[in-house]
Amino acid sequence: MECCSASLLPILHTRFHTSFVGTSLEQRLLYSFMRFSSREGALLSTAAGLEPPTCQTQPRKGEIYTTLQHRVSSELEVKRSKFIAVAAPIYDEEGARAFLSEVRDPRATHNCWAYKLGEQYRFNDDGEPGGTAGRPIHSAIVSSVLDRVMAVVIRYFGGIKLGTGGLVRAYGGVTSECLKDAPTCVVKSKVTMVLGVPFDLLGSIYPLVSMWKLETHKDTHGIML
Repeated sequence: MECCSASLLPILHTRFHTSFVGTSLEQRLLYSFMRFSSREGALLSTAAGLEPPTCQTQPRKGEIYTTLQHRVSSELEVKRSKFIAVAAPIYDEEGARAFLSEVRDPRATHNCWAYKLGEQYRFNDDGEPGGTAGRPIHSAIVSSVLDRVMAVVIRYFGGIKLGTGGLVRAYGGVTSECLKDAPTCVVKSKVTMVLGVPFDLLGSIYPLVSMWKLETHKDTHGIML
């Protein structure tokens, strides 16, 4: 058994290393594990009791993007109408719906919103004249160069109409102010790979983890890459 394991480990190292050229980190790791799983993985599973690796990927779009660290808000008053912008990071449409449901105020005159998820975006005027609310909110998000962000602007009507130009400036302006100095962070998409490893083979796995600067989470069954 020991002889068989030792002869196969250099193959494992070579397959991982040679596929680490010219592609994104996510693609390299997935490709490495696909090859390992289909060939050497099957051999190691039989010879050394190594479980075939499984992969779980996080959203792939936007490998590196900048988003908000946390929820932020800003207020603006224009001719007695109050505009409150609330923005937060989101990661999918379900998160956007949940955020809107949480922050919208049914007592307000309008709850207008927009979000951006990579190339995907949506906005809504919620009863304001078309193009005067949701679109300016979305434009402010785009101008901020942030991604995976949603902004909701809650308006309490003050009794004086602002006109289309005034609405565009109010909705876009309060959103821009909300995002302007907000704390941000850079997010790098990752791939979670779970590899079941017998205890006596852990010493051969850790050098690969260190060489590729992977994050690891140890548990009773092995390590999570």
